[in-house]
Amino acid sequence: MSPWSRLLDVDRLADGAEDVEFAVPLAELTGLHSRAPGIAGEVHGRAHFTREQEIAVAELTLAGTATLQCQRCLEPLRLPLEAAARVALVATEADAARVPEDLEPMLAPAGRTSIAGLLTEELLLGLPIVPLHEACAPGSAAAPERSTPDTHRPFARLGELLKR
Repeated sequence: MSPWSRLLDVDRLADGAEDVEFAVPLAELTGLHSRAPGIAGEVHGRAHFTREQEIAVAELTLAGTATLQCQRCLEPLRLPLEAAARVALVATEADAARVPEDLEPMLAPAGRTSIAGLLTEELLLGLPIVPLHEACAPGSAAAPERSTPDTHRPFARLGELLKR
C-alpha cells in the first residue's frame, strides 16, 4: 500500500500538531481518473494538522505539474498546480454544521483520512473541466479555424427539373 493511501488517525495528528510531507504521482490518485483520464505528473507538499475549536484541521499546501490531454488538439497539456487549503476533518455530516465558515468541511469517517483523499478533493476543485491549451481556447486568435465542408444538396435543382 502506498504511504499516501494509508488511513491516518486525524485526532492523533491534530493533537500532536504534526506535519505529513508527501510526493504523489497523480496517476495513482484513482479518484481523479473519472475527471481526468490519463492524468500524469506529480504533486508534492505538506499537510499540517492542528485543532481549532475542538475540530481537527488539515492545512494543505501543494505544488506540482499535471499533464492532461487538450480536448481540442489532443496533444499533451502541462498544467502547473499550486494550492493551499484549510480543511476541517469531521467524522459525520452532522459535525460539518459546527465547522467555522473559513474552513472547508471534509468527511473523515471514524476520524481517519488519507493524504490521497485530501489531495483528490483539492485537485478536483482545481483541475479544469475541459483542458485546453491557451491557443486552442474558443475565441483565441490562434485557435484552429473550423472549415465548413461543402454541403451536397442532391435535390436542390429538382424543382427546376419538375417544371420542365
